[in-house]
Formats: sequence, C-alpha cells, structure tokens
Amino acid sequence: MQRREALRLLASAAALPLLSREAFSMFRAVHEQLPEQSVLKSLDLHQNATVTTISELIIPQTDTPGAKAARVNEFIDLILTEWYDEEEKSIFMTGLTDVDMRARDLFGKEFVECEAKPQIEILQALDDELAATRAEPEPRRRRRRPPEHNFFFMIKQLTLVGYYTSQIGFEQELHGEIIPSHHAACVPLEEEAAK
Repeated sequence: MQRREALRLLASAAALPLLSREAFSMFRAVHEQLPEQSVLKSLDLHQNATVTTISELIIPQTDTPGAKAARVNEFIDLILTEWYDEEEKSIFMTGLTDVDMRARDLFGKEFVECEAKPQIEILQALDDELAATRAEPEPRRRRRRPPEHNFFFMIKQLTLVGYYTSQIGFEQELHGEIIPSHHAACVPLEEEAAK
C-alpha cells in the first residue's frame, strides 16, 4: 500500500475500525520511525505545544496514558513532513494559526496559555462548525471543501489514528487486538459449518 493510498483511506474512514489491517500496520510502522528524542521537522515548538495540547484534550490521560504519552504530536509531525502534500500541510498549519487567533480574540492569550475550560470551548466551536458543514444540504456542501480538508477533522483523525496505532494505544487501550477490517453479519450456517 502506498502512502497516498493510505492517506486517502484515512481521509475516507470516519472511524478507526475502517482501517484495513495493512493500513493499520503501516501507521504502526510510522511510530517505529520516531526517534527516541523528539526531532520536529514540520512543526515549530509553539505549534508542537498546540498539537500536543489539542491531542491530549481529545484523548486525555485517564486510567491509561493519553495522547501526549503516546507521542501523538510526533506522529502528526512525521505525517505532516513525509506524507502530506503542500495543500494538506497548509490547511493544517493555517488551522493551528486559527486556533491561536480564536484564543487571543476570546481570552487574550495563546491557546496553550489558556486553562482547559477555554481550550475545550474553542475545540467545541471547531467541532460544531465541522458538524454544521456536514449537516448542510448537498448542493451547498459540494461547493465547500470536503471534511478531510478541515483542520479540526484532520487533527481529530490524526490524533485517533496516532494514538491507537501507538504502542500505548494498541496495547493498553486495544489490548493488542487488531481491529477487524470487516464483519460478515449474515453468513448462512451451512457455509460456516463447511469451513
């Protein structure tokens, strides 16, 4: 499977269970490429802090480690660097800038400097905007960019895939069980018994 094909599949998948085993393995391999010491290639330190904060708000630490411990920010940086084309990378970076702009407009400081409640308020607004575009009538929706070209869609998706394909997410959340790529709900008993 080529990287572009995996990204297309990722963009079309509404949730992690839709990833094929091959794509799941490919994204697991991305984690193996991460150096022991963080080396950012696309994100600067401030952008990295913003990505880390957003991903940790999406998958916080509970009784299991969160997105920060799973190094989701580094996974996202590597995807931005080696997998995204310039347009996708630009959408993502512009979205990060927009998050800070919203924080400054609403709370007078950068997103990472805000407390959790205002941060969640900003993310909820982004999620509501994404949901509103999906609820639009079809003709109007066709004139807009598809959801996969929306910053919040991108970061949520990368956070989920980055977390659940990491060692922490895979072993502690999924308990080492690979997500099935399909489910045959209606199989005649005779066929199953013959196998």
